[in-house]
Amino acid sequence: MLFTKHTIGNIVLNNRIVMPPMTRSRAGAGDAATDQMAEYYRQRATAGLIITEGTQISQQGQGYAWTPGIYTAAQVAGWRKVTEAVHREGGRIFAQLWHVGRVSHVSLQPGGAAPVAPSAILAQGVSVVLDATGAGPAGGGFRKEQHSMPRELAIPEIKAIINDYAVAAENAIAAGFDGVELHGANGYLIEQFLDSQTNHRTDIYGGNLENRLRFLKEVTTAVVAVIGKDRVGVRQAPLTTLMGAKDDHPEETYIAAARLLNEIGVAYIHIAEADWEDAPVMSPDFKEAYREAFKGTLIYSGKYNKARAEEALQKGWADMVGFGRPFIANPDLPYRLQHDLPLNTPDPSTFFGGTAKGYTDYACCPQPATALS
Repeated sequence: MLFTKHTIGNIVLNNRIVMPPMTRSRAGAGDAATDQMAEYYRQRATAGLIITEGTQISQQGQGYAWTPGIYTAAQVAGWRKVTEAVHREGGRIFAQLWHVGRVSHVSLQPGGAAPVAPSAILAQGVSVVLDATGAGPAGGGFRKEQHSMPRELAIPEIKAIINDYAVAAENAIAAGFDGVELHGANGYLIEQFLDSQTNHRTDIYGGNLENRLRFLKEVTTAVVAVIGKDRVGVRQAPLTTLMGAKDDHPEETYIAAARLLNEIGVAYIHIAEADWEDAPVMSPDFKEAYREAFKGTLIYSGKYNKARAEEALQKGWADMVGFGRPFIANPDLPYRLQHDLPLNTPDPSTFFGGTAKGYTDYACCPQPATALS
């Protein structure tokens, strides 16, 4: 089933294998995508769908060194090189639009300002990656540091960020992307509004569940208005506690979010399952509730192998499945999975920053040109 075609919105995909977003921290000057990034994504274009690494919608939305943006003309031009390379290989690619919220550092913020959040709550022990030497990603010199204390957003500022998402979506289409994924997971801004332990507001954006859903609703609606619902997906992470984000009643909260996104009519929800040792398991009942609440495409990611992916498809929980780290070391992962070939092992020391080593130099298996036709 992994190798049947699938349709998201009006886009026909070659197979049901997704390359999910993975931060690689190799953006160039002005946080623009580079020729090397274009080659990296081109090599992996046999995925049914590529979703890019998190791409900040503004300087305020950046939380780590060397991550790409999509809010300047140079950044749009950089991404256009990526989308053209992927499309030449017959691939499809969505941009993941990202605002980190509180998970940032004053050194990355405009004018050295404090990061922003729904509420002024520090996630103790949550680190960001900073350039330690000023030599850029190729220099490989980074350090980790506790994120800076955030300040609470005022309502006019929230409205401005919603507009930033819409402009970023328009920029993504101008750059040639087939669509966008809103990063509503892993403890970043959208999830900070959604989760009860990171949102202590008492106005229309906080308190009860309807209010905590409001930011997700308004961002998604604004993006759908400018590029169409068939080009929009949303990533969620119901059980993860990454970046200090946690909800007191995740099943209630996230199924309500799924119903909301179903009403808006987005093309897909991309569910990131918790994937660390001893992580909470997303139960079959929870997955079935997602299926009942949302009628579009459901994508699941999180330590999947071929057998687990086939099970998720057969049981109807998923329509597509993301394979994260395996795609780092196996540009031809769909071919390897299809033919049960051994996989290269990724080198974690090259995951963030660096050169072509561990990025575009992994070997592919010899294969006929029609292997995935």
